[in-house]
Amino acid sequence: MVMQIRPIRPADLDRLIDIDGTIESSQYLHVDRTGEGLCATWKIEERPLREKRMDRNAPGDEGEFLLKQVASGAEEGLALLAEHEEVNVAVLVAREEPQYGAIRVVDLRVDFEHRRQGLGSAMIYQVISEARARGLRAVSAETKTDNYPAANFLTKCGFDLAGLDTRRHTNHDLVKEAVTLFWYASLD
Repeated sequence: MVMQIRPIRPADLDRLIDIDGTIESSQYLHVDRTGEGLCATWKIEERPLREKRMDRNAPGDEGEFLLKQVASGAEEGLALLAEHEEVNVAVLVAREEPQYGAIRVVDLRVDFEHRRQGLGSAMIYQVISEARARGLRAVSAETKTDNYPAANFLTKCGFDLAGLDTRRHTNHDLVKEAVTLFWYASLD
């Protein structure tokens, strides 16, 4: 029962679709805004969901495109695959952002059946190690407030909440409780 984490090769790309990145949560992060203009403040707190959330969490177009670009060598970044008994169980895609001195984790998904075994943590620590080797100052990531498990995971891995954007996806995200959160793991 050997688990292996290795760089993704172009031949792996067709088999990655089988990884089940379902989000399961009974909590979310509620964002409350007070004040106006430059005097606005934000409060974020854990709250229970009305009903348990089960979301397939399909890979986004940006992550899929970047995965192909990094795996083929067309773009700088990191694409990692975890295999267990020749089955793909986790994937991570990250893009180097030299203008910020950082590498941004675009997608990390661990198959639902293989969670809580340290795979996600091992992959994040490989990104952190690679960022240090490249002389970068940080590793960044984004989550939404309705993905409570991702926020908990990043906090556990040493990331700090650095900001939020209530309008990144629509003009109504605050109402829908799907605000974008920005996370950083400083390497200084």
